[in-house]
Amino acid sequence: MTGRIVHPGETPWSMTERVCVTTLRPDAGLWTPLWWWLCLGAALALLAGGMVSVAWLFYAGLGIWGIDWPVAWGFDILNYVWWIAIASGGTFISALFFLLRAPWRTSLNRLAESLTLCAALCAAIFPILHLGRPQFFYWLFPYPNTMGLWAQFRSPLVWDFFAILAYVLCSVLFWYFGLLPDLATLRERAQRRWQRVFYGVLALGFRGSARQWRHYQPVYGVMAALMAPLVVSVHSIVGMDFAGGAATGWHSTQFPPFFVFGAGLSGFAIVLLAVIPLRPALGLQPYITDWHIDVLGRLLLTASLCVAYAYVMDVFSTFYGPDQADRTMFAFRLHGLYAPVYWGTIMLNIVFPQLLWWRGVRMNQPVVWAISLGVLVGMWLERFQIIVSSLARTQLQSAWGQYTPTLWEWSLLAGTIGLFLTAFLLLVRFIPMLAMAEMRAVLEDRP
Repeated sequence: MTGRIVHPGETPWSMTERVCVTTLRPDAGLWTPLWWWLCLGAALALLAGGMVSVAWLFYAGLGIWGIDWPVAWGFDILNYVWWIAIASGGTFISALFFLLRAPWRTSLNRLAESLTLCAALCAAIFPILHLGRPQFFYWLFPYPNTMGLWAQFRSPLVWDFFAILAYVLCSVLFWYFGLLPDLATLRERAQRRWQRVFYGVLALGFRGSARQWRHYQPVYGVMAALMAPLVVSVHSIVGMDFAGGAATGWHSTQFPPFFVFGAGLSGFAIVLLAVIPLRPALGLQPYITDWHIDVLGRLLLTASLCVAYAYVMDVFSTFYGPDQADRTMFAFRLHGLYAPVYWGTIMLNIVFPQLLWWRGVRMNQPVVWAISLGVLVGMWLERFQIIVSSLARTQLQSAWGQYTPTLWEWSLLAGTIGLFLTAFLLLVRFIPMLAMAEMRAVLEDRP
């Protein structure tokens, strides 16, 4: 097993040296690879467009978006659900597989957790903008209003607030706590004063003493045990937001597991999308091997099969059930204005990932990368058809309508992608993308 996780001949010292040199760059001054600057420039350009869109939104109001009656939820909510699903990949890999004692996750957990934080940052933007008055963002908190009335604690929207808040806070703490030993290593190996101060402050006095390790290891295990059910609960509650509504196509008990399956599919796809190009860029091929790509490909295939089951159950419950409005809405998905969205979802999320049954395809990294990118696009299309097509065909025929996103909504989506890439590139540059402390344990246990 260890031979597939890490290349032969690697030692704890060589691994630490390689990762520290990549992060600290002691022989290159402040020089950073050209690819990093090019990617950062593209990300900042997208982010600038998103900032312009937000500024115009603050000035002109929600009228610049395409939302209207009956489709009062558009890009704001579907992008929120899409980003929060992407954020689950790091938790699945880092926490769940830590509890399952899967040794291969050691090579991937830091990178996956970093993706989680960046995606959660993007997701947090949309509920605030959806308020219509972003300066009153604190209205999202369930507190008594001016009339002394408390929030409705039986509402899934209130559960959603607490679940998302707990998930984001615990994700940050879990990521940062796991990073402490590596920050201490960078502090000791740094040659410049600003690096020693920077990483020394972040390390919070961690010295690697026997006493610190005696407390560190059980606490890390407890945090992993907390994160595993949190990632399931947060997406279950997001699904309950829809299932608790009386809108056509939403009022279904299958939505909580449906959203959990989709979160796993999105999460594994974003990890593959990042791992494949970063392996050669950061020189991590000895520690993130082809076998890791194979494992992630199998996980992506498994998640795709789970989502396929959810799609089949959606069709079955719609046409087996008694509600004619649900059947009319589903026929609209199949043949109506948004039919390309539905069939694109099926192709990208279900059909193309079936190629991963063959190991030769899983070992072809450009193909796996393209499938992963297609899955992310397909999951975005799925959110679009769930939210928009359900609202566009209500139970009252005279209230039917349609939704067309505007340029400002597309610009905001591109801006959040730019924010995600900018935050992730900064983490890649200044934070080790390999958990050195955990990898040392793997290398030392190797026979």
